[in-house]
Amino acid sequence: MTDEVSPSADTLGLEKIDRDEIDHSNGVVLQAEGLRRDYGSVVAVDGVDLTMEEGEFLTIFGPNGAGKSSLLGMLGGGMRPTAGTVRVRGQALSFSEHDWQHRIGMLSHRGFLYGRLTVEENLRFYGTLFGLRDLDERVPARLARVGLAERARFEVRQLSHGMRQRLSLARALLHDPDVVLLDEPYTGLDPSAAGVLRSVLGELRDGRRTVVMVTHNLREGLAMATRLAVQVSGRFAWEGSNQGLGREEFERHYHDVVEGRV
Repeated sequence: MTDEVSPSADTLGLEKIDRDEIDHSNGVVLQAEGLRRDYGSVVAVDGVDLTMEEGEFLTIFGPNGAGKSSLLGMLGGGMRPTAGTVRVRGQALSFSEHDWQHRIGMLSHRGFLYGRLTVEENLRFYGTLFGLRDLDERVPARLARVGLAERARFEVRQLSHGMRQRLSLARALLHDPDVVLLDEPYTGLDPSAAGVLRSVLGELRDGRRTVVMVTHNLREGLAMATRLAVQVSGRFAWEGSNQGLGREEFERHYHDVVEGRV
């Protein structure tokens, strides 16, 4: 019996990205160089480089423990890297200066919501922090977009997980950021909530935002992305462009990458 040969990236039609051939004519929005994050003797992120332009949507897949959330934390400025730099439109993220925060919106596992404040009060609080002056119009519009207009007066602690996730998304987009970072946005969502999220994320593909999403959901991740990456043991083990790949063929390729066959 002959050994079964795993399909290669070439046979699957997966186009690997050559960094030297990326056209930066539209201007770089998000750039990371040599990002590393250590937790004692554990290396969570190990020398990641990333360059993204306006309008690109990168989905990062990878097994648990690959360092995906730590990478997003550093890209969003919420986690200090052990080494390396992050720049948003050429400005290095600095913990002593905060102007760059207006350019980034992040949806993470933490949610950054206050349970004893109402849905509306949470958005107004963050809007005030960002210096937004049109909150009377902006807050109701954001709540309506994520299907929470009727819950505006509810305390956050009264909401289901899916509703909190939608509110966290409204918070992340409240200040109309240039860069949007999404950490497992589909986790725990029912089909209705997932549909709302899918619609909102589709609107982010408007040609002017730069989006990075970490997810285990292959179908949603492939549907949204213009670029793909597989992160293993803190590094990008594979990067490529999304050329209308089928879920099954990419899933086979993903397992090959994770298990070291590619």
